[in-house]
Amino acid sequence: MINLIVAYAKNRVIGKNGSIPWNLREDQLRFKKLTLGNVVIMGRRTFEEIFKKFGRGLPGRETIVVSKNHNLQGEQFCTVHSLNDAILLAKKNFPQKDIFICGGQSIYREAMAKNLAEKLYITEIDLEVDGDAFFPAFNKADFAIEEIQKISEPLSHTYITFRK
Repeated sequence: MINLIVAYAKNRVIGKNGSIPWNLREDQLRFKKLTLGNVVIMGRRTFEEIFKKFGRGLPGRETIVVSKNHNLQGEQFCTVHSLNDAILLAKKNFPQKDIFICGGQSIYREAMAKNLAEKLYITEIDLEVDGDAFFPAFNKADFAIEEIQKISEPLSHTYITFRK
């Protein structure tokens, strides 16, 4: 199954200067729980931000990085040159695992435009923040809400799971 996982602010901001503009531990744990043991697909900048923060890729997940940089290589991830190539690689090499598209802006935009995800795991952060990376608007009527959970502390946010 192809999934998309994202956290965004009320104004659809997902990042600023290459970083997430909030620190929400609960959402990080949810991300880990959902993606652990599966395949994550991300763009180069998203991968570099994770690597800068943790000094490694995401353990316990097969990581595929979409990049036009032919020299980007590593032991903990593989690199392909398009989102389509990433999905084909994931389906071929890890057919038993779920696929999670997890950023950044251009990867999300392409995935939503091509209607690739069967399920959307969204965290809506109850903030309006400055940013330079955004999640694209989409027609929520195209999806059914499978689950919704509102959390008020430490930062008000809502988990919404949409299914095609």
